[in-house]
Amino acid sequence: MKRVINQLLTIATTVAMVIVVSLVVLPVRSYAAEIDDMTAYAGVFDAKYYAKNNPDVVLEYGNNANSLLTHYIQYGINEGRSASATFNATAYKNRYADLSAAYGNKMVEYCRHYVQYGKKEGRNAKPGAVVATAVTPEVPKLTYVAAANADGYTKLGSYTTKYDAKVQRAINVNLAAARMNGAVVQPGAVFSYSNQILPRTPENGYVVAPVYSGGKVSTGVGGGICQVSSTLYACMLTVGLPATERHAHSLPVHYLPAGMDATISGTTLDLKFVNIYNKPLMITAEAANGNLTVSLWLKN
Repeated sequence: MKRVINQLLTIATTVAMVIVVSLVVLPVRSYAAEIDDMTAYAGVFDAKYYAKNNPDVVLEYGNNANSLLTHYIQYGINEGRSASATFNATAYKNRYADLSAAYGNKMVEYCRHYVQYGKKEGRNAKPGAVVATAVTPEVPKLTYVAAANADGYTKLGSYTTKYDAKVQRAINVNLAAARMNGAVVQPGAVFSYSNQILPRTPENGYVVAPVYSGGKVSTGVGGGICQVSSTLYACMLTVGLPATERHAHSLPVHYLPAGMDATISGTTLDLKFVNIYNKPLMITAEAANGNLTVSLWLKN
């Protein structure tokens, strides 16, 4: 009996030690990993550059280095914003297939790799040329397919929404529409709206405009691009093309009935669909005079 009691006491002692290790050691390891992430972020971040090229962030977070770094970690890196004149995580990811294959969408890993290895290896992590804030970005001219059978395509359907063409937001609407216009999706292929219109950064021509953030109206680079994704989604509903990913806005939109909108955010929220037809599917978008029309066309 005494032997059994001693065995039970030994087991209880072991269990107690495991609990202590779980409560003390594991949080230390987690904290150490968190510090390592912060070192990686800080190693690529230039607060002065970030403030200069992201006035919307300064407006909301203030011109404080810690606050700006916090925004970059929580939102900016996933929105495709540049951390400095020499580092853009999205560009670094897209530029090197070995890195994207290894890290996927874990954006902190690109920061860590560049700090530990990439810079020494001479890898290029630079963003594109920055658009000066005092200059209105040039919006590419639209080439719109106007005839039902133009270039061998037949229109499946279209949808039109209205916007104010006299405000800054219109620049983003026009730019996103232009970048989506003429996109051809092969049978069985996936279309990603977020990828199609490129990261919403000043480098890519997008400007500061009103956005929905956390259930309230704020400002951000690229405000207005969700009207283009929403108009595309409304067109998809019209022709019966299902979405494989779609997210509603946190607030009602003024340009569409409830349930017909589709918001995107950084690399976390997107509008996607698969071409379910056995022929190429083309998207056209026309933004002019306050009218945005998105159409879907099927190859003859």
